Amino acid sequence: MAAHYIPRAMEPTLRRAAREFPAVVLTGPRQSGKTTLLKHLFAGTHRHVSLEPPDVRASAIADPRAFLDTYPPPVVFDEVQCAPDLLPYVKEKIDSHRSERGQYLLTGSQNLLLLERVTESLAGRAAVLRLLPLSQREAHGHPYSPLPWEANRRGNAPKPLSYPDLWRPLLRGGYPEIAADPDRDLSLWHASYTQTYLERDVRSLRQVGDLTQFQVFLRAMAARNGQLLKLSEVARDLGVAVNTAKAWLSVLEATFQVIVLRPYFVNIGKRLVKTPKIYFTDTGTLCYLAGLKDPEHAAAGPMGGSIFEAAVLSEIVKTLWNRGEEARVYFWRTSAGEEVDLVIQLDGKLVPIEIKLSATPRPAMGEAIQSFRRDLGAKAAPGFVVHAGAIRLPLPSGVTALPFAEL
Repeated sequence: MAAHYIPRAMEPTLRRAAREFPAVVLTGPRQSGKTTLLKHLFAGTHRHVSLEPPDVRASAIADPRAFLDTYPPPVVFDEVQCAPDLLPYVKEKIDSHRSERGQYLLTGSQNLLLLERVTESLAGRAAVLRLLPLSQREAHGHPYSPLPWEANRRGNAPKPLSYPDLWRPLLRGGYPEIAADPDRDLSLWHASYTQTYLERDVRSLRQVGDLTQFQVFLRAMAARNGQLLKLSEVARDLGVAVNTAKAWLSVLEATFQVIVLRPYFVNIGKRLVKTPKIYFTDTGTLCYLAGLKDPEHAAAGPMGGSIFEAAVLSEIVKTLWNRGEEARVYFWRTSAGEEVDLVIQLDGKLVPIEIKLSATPRPAMGEAIQSFRRDLGAKAAPGFVVHAGAIRLPLPSGVTALPFAEL
């Protein structure tokens, strides 16, 4: 267990899942705190076994039944995607003691491959949770604060952030190891993390043959953060096939490096085929890939707005995933060019959110939300303009200006 443990918002969800399911699968990017969280909650009840060491992995693959007999439940199997063929035998063990809960706690950092095997082997037997790096509410010690439109949820209102206090953590990112230690060299840590990610996660996926070219693709995606993603243009610029670019994007999504945000349409089929946007899940990774090294440069540069958008989206997605909920988040764009940055589908309503880098909210910032509410009618809830300042302010026509610190 880490010397300085940062309480995570997922703790109640994880405990509840372990009480209700024979197995729990905890996925998320490397270094997001999965192992630390499980050790903190279950060190007194579960043995911990990592499947990453070659000898342990070889033992699990060579004789799965003997391996599971050696490490009986309750047990944590870390990085289980290293030995995915173990999962059918875990199912066999679970089925022999189906009434027992929390027998196996499994972690993995490759969502696509892991969930494919979980669906095949542990359907109905495992709860699947996703842990991203620290949210700002976790980093500031109020992990259970409600989202602003959730008045019925309990939690303490966070303190406003000054402009510099907002941008320094955005540049560092939310990975616990670096967020908890202000003395860590920022560039060195992210350079090491990116190389480790490429070597350990990407190399093991079939869609990637050339790591150097994939790294160029990774930086090209960072440059397009917050933009409509036209993969045909990306493929042309990089000199690769469109199908290769699609496969590489699926790798980034499966390893939790990016969130693919789709446009909102009443027709669900259209959401799947229309052009999406891409956002990095961690603003520190995004800033590193974009070559940004100081908060002032990040805030005032051409990517300042898209970095801030990524931060807002990430906070919302982290909050929902930490509760074990689906993140039904979209953007809204009309043929005339009107656009709302985020639309959250919640309890039958659509909450529109505009994101503005300015610290000074103005009524004009809510005009797109007003158009959205006129078009969607009764489906649309009151909207919010999330800004970089410290003031909550009512704007015209059911719109509230909201400081980022309140997310």
